Amino acid sequence: MRIVQVNVTAATGSHGVIAEEIGKLAILKGWESWIAFGRRARESRSELIRIGSNKDIIWHGVESRLFDRHGLASRSATRKLVKQLEEIKPDLVHLHNIHGYFLNYPILFDYLKRSGVRVIWTLHDCWPLTGHCAHFMGVGCDKWKSGCGECQLKGAYPSGIFIDRSRKNWVRKREVFGSLGDRLTLVACCEGIAKYYREAMPQTRLEVIHNGVDLMTYRPLGITKRKMILGVASVWPPSKGLGEFIKLRKMLPKDWEIELVGLSERQISSLPEGINGRGRTQNVGELVELYNQAAVFVNPTFEDSFPTVNLEALACGTPVVTYRTGGSPEAVDELTGVVVDRGDVKGLIEGITRAERLRPEDCRARAEARFNKDDCFRKYIELYENQYSDGDVESRGYDSVND
Repeated sequence: MRIVQVNVTAATGSHGVIAEEIGKLAILKGWESWIAFGRRARESRSELIRIGSNKDIIWHGVESRLFDRHGLASRSATRKLVKQLEEIKPDLVHLHNIHGYFLNYPILFDYLKRSGVRVIWTLHDCWPLTGHCAHFMGVGCDKWKSGCGECQLKGAYPSGIFIDRSRKNWVRKREVFGSLGDRLTLVACCEGIAKYYREAMPQTRLEVIHNGVDLMTYRPLGITKRKMILGVASVWPPSKGLGEFIKLRKMLPKDWEIELVGLSERQISSLPEGINGRGRTQNVGELVELYNQAAVFVNPTFEDSFPTVNLEALACGTPVVTYRTGGSPEAVDELTGVVVDRGDVKGLIEGITRAERLRPEDCRARAEARFNKDDCFRKYIELYENQYSDGDVESRGYDSVND
């Protein structure tokens, strides 16, 4: 079988890791694997295809900002990708995050429709449902249900400056993304995201496959926990809850430490006394040690999908306190964490007190049972096999599934 995955990145980060791990498993099955990406390559077992160039990404950003045409630029780059796909003749195309200033989705879906290829689409956010934004839960907007317009999130990613094209974008996406019929299978990374797609695209098959983590890397180290609260993010926009930690600092007893990872230099310099901030670390060992030292991991995110940081904390034996946002509550149960309504800082404090008493071994056990990356990514291979039959291969001119 020939598999092509299309993703914004082939580098580190959850999207890139998922694509790479699936590619490795496909190769072990004897299949051929390609990853087509928009930016940041990494060493890979799969064949890599760069979509466009840095100049293409810059121009795509210009069209997005000035004309609210995110996903509608990168025309030449996407036509070139289509030609490469026509040469490869994939049996299955697996889409991940196709927004990010690198791909023209109508051109890609026109090829997918014409080719007859089966398509799996892993949904990491809500951008395919809206006329503009990737997340709407933070502001409680429900225009995605009936048609966007007068977007209150025009300044959010993918940021627009002048024109509001959200209504036209919404109509175009519904038309394009609904064009594949039963050859499209959606995969949500959590139930929190799945519920939106079930409502918007009820006729399309949808599965839920949680993200997983490397349990050999993220593991208990047997070190003594400190009275420390840890927060981790790759970047800290307001929606990630940096302001909630500042509120927490004012309300928590002084014997609690707060450690935040992934902050910008400007954010670090503006932290109040009693919060220790550090930048994004590429040293996984250092991050694992912090997870192990923390008594509680706190994730007060206002809009999110299925944060991998929750899983990393559990795998290291650290309970999680999180806001009731997207799929974040799905990481924990009553033995491994506490879920609090968004914006309830007093609830966070009560949750921290409860979580401090939870057993590290229960946290690790939940990670092993539910979020082992090998088990999670193997479900994609099973989905590939279930979606594909010998008859489909023969009808498209191939000799066998393992061709």
